[in-house]
Amino acid sequence: MEKYYKRRFAPLALPAVILFVMVILLPFVIGIVYSFTSWRGTYFAGGTLFESFVGFENYIKAFKTKKFMDALVYTVKFTLIAVVIINLVSLCMSLLATYIHKGASAYRTIYFLPNLLGGLALGYIWQFIFQIVFSKLLFGPEGVISIPALTNMTQDNTKALFALAILFTWQQAGYMILIYINGLNNIPKDLTEAASIDGANVFQRFFNITVPMLMPSFTIVFFLTLSRCFMLLDQNIALTDGDFGTRMLAMQILRTTRDSSPPNYGLAQAQAVIFFVLIAAVTIVQVSITSKKEVEL
Repeated sequence: MEKYYKRRFAPLALPAVILFVMVILLPFVIGIVYSFTSWRGTYFAGGTLFESFVGFENYIKAFKTKKFMDALVYTVKFTLIAVVIINLVSLCMSLLATYIHKGASAYRTIYFLPNLLGGLALGYIWQFIFQIVFSKLLFGPEGVISIPALTNMTQDNTKALFALAILFTWQQAGYMILIYINGLNNIPKDLTEAASIDGANVFQRFFNITVPMLMPSFTIVFFLTLSRCFMLLDQNIALTDGDFGTRMLAMQILRTTRDSSPPNYGLAQAQAVIFFVLIAAVTIVQVSITSKKEVEL
């Protein structure tokens, strides 16, 4: 069978390569080219592709656009908050699921279910929770207990950061739990048993054995959460629609053509390229840092 795959590797891989080139690579390259032009979606302002070449004008304009810079700052703030919350919640829940034996499969399934819901559906579900359940039934002036900080969370720039973080944690934590559980199951029990015999308490065993051994899982989870936080779109649209200064980068790129007249697709494409470079740079740095701290068994 191995010889068969070696002989047939090229014809077997060719359909996947063609699909990758046509669907991902070619549109990506075309998008980069269009980012240097005055592309208007259906035509090039100024004539042909070469006549509409504007150089780095779209990129300079992107960094001078207040909405784009505000969206960039807001996205960075959200990412810092969400990455910390998602990792803490998923790690704690994975430790709980590991120590629980009865009904462990049911717990893992329940944790994972929100990950199956679409971003728009999640956004509208949590919009109802924040606007009706939180603001009126539970924490409003006439609710069970008055907590103003937990009311109207989708109508305030700062509160919306935490509202989005709660929503995204509820969606992503279940998937990250599975990664952490797999990492926890790969830690040799002999190490923790030996440390326990030597007098190490729970916290010492966790920070000196569990955390170093979990670094491969940390690398994967941090990579996924960082990239997905930066790319958040559907949830942002459904929960706040970018109102009250809550527009994130993905929505900013989407709405750029609507904000400009005529629609400036060249500017939007330049923002998309900046978006890609930012995500690539952040994830590469993160993976390189965390991978260096991985411990080999």
